[in-house]
Amino acid sequence: MKSPNKEEIMKRIKEAGDPENYETSWNKAGTFTVSKFKPNIIKGRKSKSKGSSFELKIRKDLENKGRIIDKWTNNIDLKQNKLISSKKIFNPFKKIMVPGAGFPDFISIKYISEGSYSVIGVEVKTNGMLSKIEKQKCAWYLQNKIFSQIWIAKIGEKRGEIIYEDFKEKHGNKYNNL
Repeated sequence: MKSPNKEEIMKRIKEAGDPENYETSWNKAGTFTVSKFKPNIIKGRKSKSKGSSFELKIRKDLENKGRIIDKWTNNIDLKQNKLISSKKIFNPFKKIMVPGAGFPDFISIKYISEGSYSVIGVEVKTNGMLSKIEKQKCAWYLQNKIFSQIWIAKIGEKRGEIIYEDFKEKHGNKYNNL
């Protein structure tokens, strides 16, 4: 299928509304790739920034509670039913390869007694809501005994409050009889 030319696409954007409120992208071959609503672009940047700063806050809070925290760089392929390594991503600003985002966000380890450690996965969500796939991944981690618990960290109602919810307590009966 031949892609429409720039004039045709811009004509459609003008017919749909104010073209000044849309950011349209074209690839090197001159083919249309995407058109985004500018206020949504700004909203997305703010959400990403807020989420990143909340992740740092969670990390510091757990470290202050005596836990060792590290970024979890693995993920799950639910179709193949196995743990996989997240792909590396090129950071153009630092000009380096960085590990991709795994699920959950962090691994948290705490010494309990001789030869015994608490190993917990921590997923950071400002609103505390997990998608269906994320819930399935949490259930997989618990069933395969990768983590003893999975916490979902979210913002509390009081200013500066952090709430940690245990996935098994909140969703266990819905996901494979955990």
